[in-house]
Amino acid sequence: MTTSLNITSATADPALLDLPWQLPLDDWADEYIAALPKGISRHLVRFAHLSGHVIAIKETTDEMAKREYEMLRTLQRLDVPCVDPLAVVTNRRTDDGDVLNSALVTRHLKFSLPYRALFSQQLRPDTATRLVDALAVLLVRLHVIGFFWGDVSLSNTLFRRDAGAFAAYLVDAETGQLYDGLSNGQRENDLEIARVNIAGELMDLEAGGRIDEELDPITVSNGIVAAYRSLWKELTGSESFSSSERWRINERVDRLNDLGFDIEELAIKTTEGGTTVRIQPKVVDAGHHQRRLLRLTGLDAQENQARRLLNDLDSYTAKYGRKAFDEEMLAHEWLAKVFEPVIRAIPRDLKGKLEPAEIFHQLLEHRWYMSQAQNRDVPLAEALSSYVEDILRHRRDEATVIEPPTGAITMAIEVQDAASDDEDWRLKV
Repeated sequence: MTTSLNITSATADPALLDLPWQLPLDDWADEYIAALPKGISRHLVRFAHLSGHVIAIKETTDEMAKREYEMLRTLQRLDVPCVDPLAVVTNRRTDDGDVLNSALVTRHLKFSLPYRALFSQQLRPDTATRLVDALAVLLVRLHVIGFFWGDVSLSNTLFRRDAGAFAAYLVDAETGQLYDGLSNGQRENDLEIARVNIAGELMDLEAGGRIDEELDPITVSNGIVAAYRSLWKELTGSESFSSSERWRINERVDRLNDLGFDIEELAIKTTEGGTTVRIQPKVVDAGHHQRRLLRLTGLDAQENQARRLLNDLDSYTAKYGRKAFDEEMLAHEWLAKVFEPVIRAIPRDLKGKLEPAEIFHQLLEHRWYMSQAQNRDVPLAEALSSYVEDILRHRRDEATVIEPPTGAITMAIEVQDAASDDEDWRLKV
């Protein structure tokens, strides 16, 4: 029996036609399936290979698949961290003519993991807190643009490592609604949903003996309320002060930048007597450090990673900077002499362990600990060799597709060390 399969996609990949859409997703052969960790979902979700990448396929109703696809596309245009919608597959039928559920296809977010896969044995309290803090930041960003999630949970979120913290990405948008703005009641509703769901998810782990004994699910879940309200107040709250303290305007902007947000517009009003100033951010956006790093170097990193890389760039500039060189030229020099040689020196079979910006961050952290332990300034080359053999080699892969091992790179690479007294040195791993 012939069927007319419908695939809706903004960037259609012909390889989608090669997948066995005439079979229920649960019956797909192993040759199509990618074995990756996944979270809990009310719908059947499986990962599959497509054109050298990995996609996530969720079976759902025709209406829900189309709606979520459009919602994810809208959130992407609004620069919200979320998965990339690839296609909607409808009018699926078996060879016998039986109707199958429609499918939503999204690209798997490289180097991301569901919360259950972020620990090997037991979830520690500090890790759980960082996950909840990351989710609070994501929820604030969604509420700022007027998005009501309706099903906030760790399970509906993917996490990427971000320089010792985590960055959260929305995965499931099927219950979401976009408004011109949210009322306090809508925001509180989302917040309560988050608190209850997180508590339930952590209790489920607790019942399975998969969390540290010191971790209290209720305390951790309540943490998202405090983290959310603190960040929301900093982003949207008004502030009054004497006109003689106008320096506090810059202080407020700096605090927002430290939280990873940049101010696009700032409303400033003075009282009739002209003695006080009232400020309130009107439009905010996230990614202050991300954008600066991208502008200077072309590197696209997470916010905390960007902050750490910029710190190293600033150290390089302080030591090697010349007044005749502008910021962009020095950034290009740092990229060519410090960052890129380090990343090229990572053995090819280890490149899938972490994304480059996270590797560089962890290397800087490892070097700092080595210097503290040995009471000396450890050269970057020495720290890199130690990091690769003692840390990176023993991590599990977090990329989606890992190439077969091909051996280590042995060619010498010129590297400039921003914090070493040596002007030049050669590096081998």
